[in-house]
Amino acid sequence: MATLDEHYTVADKAGSIGLKVVAFLVLAFLMAPILVIVPLSFNVEPFFTFTPGMLALDPEAYSLRWYAAIPENPNWMLAIRNSFVIGILATILATTLGTLAAIGLASADMPFKRLVTAILLSPMIVPLIIVAAGMFFFYTRFNLVGTYFGVIIAHAALGVPFVIVTVTATLSGFDRSLYNAGLGLGAPPLAVFLNVVLPLIHPGVISGALFAFVTSFDEVIVVLFLAGPDQRTIPRQMFSGLREQINPTILAVATLLVIVSAALLIASELLRRHAERLTGKSRRQGE
Repeated sequence: MATLDEHYTVADKAGSIGLKVVAFLVLAFLMAPILVIVPLSFNVEPFFTFTPGMLALDPEAYSLRWYAAIPENPNWMLAIRNSFVIGILATILATTLGTLAAIGLASADMPFKRLVTAILLSPMIVPLIIVAAGMFFFYTRFNLVGTYFGVIIAHAALGVPFVIVTVTATLSGFDRSLYNAGLGLGAPPLAVFLNVVLPLIHPGVISGALFAFVTSFDEVIVVLFLAGPDQRTIPRQMFSGLREQINPTILAVATLLVIVSAALLIASELLRRHAERLTGKSRRQGE
């Protein structure tokens, strides 16, 4: 009997290698502009270009002066504090609403499921400039423009679709017989959800929360429309710095953002693998 390797010709191997090379080239094309800012953030000179000393790897051409300048600037400290406070509160709100919506959409009795799903996921599809303009005109009627609450609920609205997608994907592998068994044993639905469902889908919930936090942490267009001077976030401060006073402090902050985003991405991948293991266990238990 012929094996798979016998049908794997030289052309197939060349095609496989070619696809891998193209994939790495695309990855390099996407990552190069991001990675360039990392060494530039250590430039001792106030330039956005590589100096001869940096190219020669002269230690004196590198410095932490721009990182040290971040705590000394009250605007940056305000932006960092606002980004974390707004991001955390928006994430809590988006995770709660998105998880409840995903559970409702996973029900077979949900009416107009496709229409409701399309509406809930629309912030991911509609251009942000349109979303921001619509929010601005809507929030002005309730005096929410220029308030922390207005920015928080706006960021939560942008994060809800990511929570719905991740939790829905986790629920697709959930064995509903476990839920029905809990109800059959006399437990109330809320107790079954907290003690049975939530422990099994929590990797998807946490993963959605991470995506919601990143969405809020990196958002600039909505902040430009809705935030006042006291609600400026890191992206808003970076945008203002590029327009008003350019210095490598922006590169230092951008490097820190890259590190935070990479850490969240790694955490999300670990949670995804954990969710796959839990899904496999629940299926085996159901069998």
